[in-house]
Amino acid sequence: MSEYNALAGRVRESIEELIFAVDRAILLKDKAFSTGDDGYWDGVALNLHGFYTGVERIFEDIARTIEISVPTGPDWHLDLLIQMSSNISEVRPAVITKDTRQCLDAYRGFRHVVRNVYTFNLRPSRLNELVSELKDCYQNVRRDLLKFNSFLEGLNNIKN
Repeated sequence: MSEYNALAGRVRESIEELIFAVDRAILLKDKAFSTGDDGYWDGVALNLHGFYTGVERIFEDIARTIEISVPTGPDWHLDLLIQMSSNISEVRPAVITKDTRQCLDAYRGFRHVVRNVYTFNLRPSRLNELVSELKDCYQNVRRDLLKFNSFLEGLNNIKN
């Protein structure tokens, strides 16, 4: 099995795991509204965080395997997102579209908030906004990554 085949398998598996965080965030948001229990917002925040970090792990895997270069430094999260939306000449096409990068950037920023703010400071209105856009963002990520997997499968055919 080639390294590209293995990467494609890991990407495919990770895509399918992301939907659990998406569905759970939506479910907990609905419970927060239907019950009035603001404790559910903590779970919403945790699943939004999980969604983005899951996507980021996929991107790190791609960068490590294809480019042999994962960004470092204080802005590495943003740099990785930009790297994934960039075409790298003679290496690979863009992994995600600029539109997908834009939707993911909101979750990247929120990831930082979850890690650095007490949960009682989370704003339900912002969480609701992020959850309302989550399914569409996931679908964009899924579409782009499956397209990228087709590129990886093409590399496997070239090597064979």
